[in-house]
Amino acid sequence: MFVRLPTSVSEAQECLAEGAVPVGGATLVWASWQRDGFPEQAVSLRALPEAKVIGDGTLGGAVLLQEIDERVPEVLRRAAKGVGTGAVRRTATVGGNIVGSSLRCLLPAALVLDARAVVLEPDGPVETDLAELLAKRPLLLHLRWREPIASGYRKLTDQLRGEVPFVVAVAVGAGTEAPVLRVAVRDGYDVLSESVPYDTDARRVLGTLALTPLGTLPEAVFEAVREEVTGVLERAAAC
Repeated sequence: MFVRLPTSVSEAQECLAEGAVPVGGATLVWASWQRDGFPEQAVSLRALPEAKVIGDGTLGGAVLLQEIDERVPEVLRRAAKGVGTGAVRRTATVGGNIVGSSLRCLLPAALVLDARAVVLEPDGPVETDLAELLAKRPLLLHLRWREPIASGYRKLTDQLRGEVPFVVAVAVGAGTEAPVLRVAVRDGYDVLSESVPYDTDARRVLGTLALTPLGTLPEAVFEAVREEVTGVLERAAAC
């Protein structure tokens, strides 16, 4: 397998046009490549500046999980630190985790940040939403978001759906007219997400969330939602 390392967006487009397979998610698909055969050529974005950016509301698709630090919101930083082992985080990328993985550990964090994805298509970079990103699985250049007022994250290693831990992500971010509280929970291989108007009264917010599909979660999981929402609302009110 020949791995190509484009240094510009136009060069990356050429790689894709010539049939190179993106290597994002390689830490998970390596076994299937060994079983079914390796592609003749692959493309990695690790040398592409647009895919390595961190900070100012942007996170590149080729950024390694271990590189994610205080330049991104707490919810995204903690989600990255909770992925696998140190060895995994030293090789896994943002794009591989969200697009190439079935677990998508970073997805709940991206959802509560109301992130948008900039992807590479034949005609060039295009901005799209996360739903289309997951449906079409294009090559992710980077994520973009507006900085949240406050955020939080929890991985419930003692609460499983099958062998997959529940995770809870929460953020208060700016809406079009007023702040919005967003909650996302990974339940097995699925992610539930809801948004409600920001309110300093946690009881009212949680009462509203309990009427959504989040209210059908196991009690221990909804209790984690309750605690994270309360903590994020307190931090948002203090800002």
